[in-house]
Amino acid sequence: MKMTHKRARAVAGWVLLAALAAPQSGAQAAPPAPASAKTGETLVEYHDDLGRLVRLRAAPQRIVSLAPSLTETVFALELGERLAGVTDYCDYPPEAQTRARVGGPINPNLEQIVSLHPDVVLATRVLNRADTVEALDRLGIPVYTTDPRTVEDVVASTRRLGEVLGAKSNGESLAAAMDRRLVDLAHRLAGRAPRRVFFVVWLDPIISTGQHTFLADALRRAGAESVVTAGQDWPQINIEEVLRQNPDFLVFAGAHQDDPQGTISSLRKRPGWSSLDAVREGHFAVVSDALDRPAPRMLDAIEDLARQLHPDAFAPRKTPQSGTVPRSGRL
Repeated sequence: MKMTHKRARAVAGWVLLAALAAPQSGAQAAPPAPASAKTGETLVEYHDDLGRLVRLRAAPQRIVSLAPSLTETVFALELGERLAGVTDYCDYPPEAQTRARVGGPINPNLEQIVSLHPDVVLATRVLNRADTVEALDRLGIPVYTTDPRTVEDVVASTRRLGEVLGAKSNGESLAAAMDRRLVDLAHRLAGRAPRRVFFVVWLDPIISTGQHTFLADALRRAGAESVVTAGQDWPQINIEEVLRQNPDFLVFAGAHQDDPQGTISSLRKRPGWSSLDAVREGHFAVVSDALDRPAPRMLDAIEDLARQLHPDAFAPRKTPQSGTVPRSGRL
């Protein structure tokens, strides 16, 4: 498979997840005051998703995001104007690409971050390194770290970020809207057997998602069940195991989005893959890379996948024609 620049960027967001999932440091008893705090300024204390005590000014005005999902969430909270800096991989919404760049999530440029004078830096356990968080702590820059592992966690994290960033009302309303969409989707899919799917993160080598990631939970919410039972978050799978599982659907996202039909066509020519029922019957689903980002936009991708796997659940509901008697026999 040809590795384009776009795909290389997508792979960095997928394949390196497990390698970057280093544990962060334990809770701090007395975190340093933020370097941006003014003398006598009242600071607010929060515990982030790792239990770390974070002390920062109320309604921080200058935010640096170290993950695409966090950048998306800040914009969804209508706080995009406060984003002083983002990573090289923050590409949504388009306005994110106009912000100052601080490098990649793995090894961001600390000098660049300091030069932006952030009131808070947002990080994730999975994508960012503990060394980065500790270095910023030593510089007196508060870091709030998130760690959503389920779709429900994504909703809760969105609500908490709204509070931490001084937009509690926005966070509450956005989280409530996400909850309503999940409830509606669950009602639509009620009683339908889940589709057995193989989620293709990458083909060379074959990489999928384990059972305990937010992505696996997103698949379940879309009426799917991953055939991968490995304990690792992002396991490498051999073709023999894929053939043994013989999934109902193959699901592609992110790195394959620029040429899904080319990827699908190539599978029909690959040894082993052509033997799968899903390949022979054309049972493919392609969704946007929003599915791999624990942010509010993930709901769009979950609903899109559900429509592809269970189109009957989204068929227009029939209403009685004028002049007919409802089935209940009541007028």
